[in-house]
Amino acid sequence: MNKFLGFSLLENLVAIFVLSIGVLGDIGLQVHAIQSVRETRNHSMAISLAAELAEIVRGNKSIGIIKTGLNQSDNPYVGAFASPFTARIHSDCLSVDKACPDATNVANAQMTDWLVRVDTQLPGAKVVICFDSEPFDVNGVPRWTCDYKGDIMVIKIGWTKSSTDRSKIGIEALDRALIPSIVSQFTAGSI
Repeated sequence: MNKFLGFSLLENLVAIFVLSIGVLGDIGLQVHAIQSVRETRNHSMAISLAAELAEIVRGNKSIGIIKTGLNQSDNPYVGAFASPFTARIHSDCLSVDKACPDATNVANAQMTDWLVRVDTQLPGAKVVICFDSEPFDVNGVPRWTCDYKGDIMVIKIGWTKSSTDRSKIGIEALDRALIPSIVSQFTAGSI
């Protein structure tokens, strides 16, 4: 009788071992699924934020169509921003108890509000807004630099993502917006 009891115990241990391997595999799939959902959410949020900014610029096209270099302040919508975001000229004139005196102040307030939303929605985000006739390199890869030519305004957004290289650990396991993840092109309009 002891022979059969030992054999059953060994079978049970093997079954538990095989089951635990399956459970560990399932946990790995769940972790990957959670990361995929997070990246999909960030991608959707970036597309939504870019579309929102495009509509904001079109709504204030007298300011939005001004072509300017990256560091000039003629067009509050144009610039390079990195987390933690701050608008070039902070403005809160769109709050309930205040009024914006002109279109430039409206643009400054819109950028202040929009950049706060980007900062809270996308981890470690980087944003470049510019006029750019060639937002992609010769291989079709998006790039952060702008040539400031043409009438097409471009919103480039990138954020910190989990690396797909599973050999990396800790801080090395993060891709820090080396290239834009979203490139949205639109025309600001004409007067």
